[in-house]
Amino acid sequence: MRSKRIRPYALTGGRTKSRYDLLVETLISVPQYDPSLSDSLMPESRQLYERARTRVSIAELSVLLNVPLGVVRVLVSDLAAQGAIYIHPTAHAYQHDRNVLERILDGLKRLPV
Repeated sequence: MRSKRIRPYALTGGRTKSRYDLLVETLISVPQYDPSLSDSLMPESRQLYERARTRVSIAELSVLLNVPLGVVRVLVSDLAAQGAIYIHPTAHAYQHDRNVLERILDGLKRLPV
């Protein structure tokens, strides 16, 4: 848990922009877990890394860790730049690929009501 005394901008070194386009529904995961990397991370980044051992969305991380969404985006971006986590493509990334959009629509239609 993050201390209430630490300001969110302190966790990101004042940065507010991430290197990647991370939507609230963007899923991330750890491709190959490294315990020594986990031990070397700052507490908030370590919590993100540990939670991402199972596929999780940016929004879920924000809620689970009680960290502002913007901070999660910056920290996730940093971990992705290190190759520690994988950012799964969203439907937004396939906006011009008709086949992918049709598969998404078919999957949505099959969901139970």
